[in-house]
Amino acid sequence: MEINNPRGILLMALGMALFAVADTIAKVLLEHYPPAQVVFLRQLGLFFGVNFIMLYNLKWVGKSQNLTKQLLRGLSATGSAVIFLFGLRTIPIADATAIAFVAPLFVIIFSYFILKEPIGIRRWLAVVIGFSGTLIIIRPGFEVINLGHLFIIIAALLFALRQIISRLLAATDDPVTTAFFTAYTSVFIFLLFQPWVWTPITNTNHIFLFFIYAACAGTAEFLVIKSLQIAHAVVVSPLQYTLLIWVTIFGFVIWGIFPDFWTFMGAGVIIATGLYSLHRERLKNRVEDNFS
Repeated sequence: MEINNPRGILLMALGMALFAVADTIAKVLLEHYPPAQVVFLRQLGLFFGVNFIMLYNLKWVGKSQNLTKQLLRGLSATGSAVIFLFGLRTIPIADATAIAFVAPLFVIIFSYFILKEPIGIRRWLAVVIGFSGTLIIIRPGFEVINLGHLFIIIAALLFALRQIISRLLAATDDPVTTAFFTAYTSVFIFLLFQPWVWTPITNTNHIFLFFIYAACAGTAEFLVIKSLQIAHAVVVSPLQYTLLIWVTIFGFVIWGIFPDFWTFMGAGVIIATGLYSLHRERLKNRVEDNFS
């Protein structure tokens, strides 16, 4: 496929804006419904999206050469989504988003231990500094640690595991196939819990919000996948940090909450180390290209 970085940048930026809308709506809905129900209805958006693509193309995409890895990715995605919402219930959306940015640092760690990729001392140092940014936001010892912070960190870890499995699957499975297994795995798992957690949706405004929530999340997922298909990852990945801008704006408009100085400071440290890691990745790829 021909590389088109400008289009990839546009798709990634739009995907992050839609994810911000979805996360904001989720926090509103969490005031009335349990996380397992909210995530279930979100994943239905991806589920119907995948099935629509199959019907449109008249092509079955549910066949994988790596079924175990696909199911493990689906479990990681499912766990990450619901645990993130458990955290989002108790802390501001901007704080949750900023802490979640440690996911790329977990990716570096997993790359070393799972993919056996060589990681230089500079990138290890970036990981250490990045995690210190998380401590700046949480400020253990100065404030009572909210359990929500720990939920977000666990969600970021599972999200990073999902990314690592995606790399392992990229050589053999189409991205739509990966989306298929993620959608079907998560919907099946959450469907099992609905008899115990389901809260009737009687408010017509909530029905509308759930529809927009699922549509935004499902569309954003496909936009990000497409962006990474048509553009270089090191070019479009920094656009993921625009998510913090959007959720900060939405958080202030809806709840009147603006992140404090330490949240911005910690987020800045995490983002800076993430961008540095992307820079080192680009340099490594350039060297490899020169010698290939």
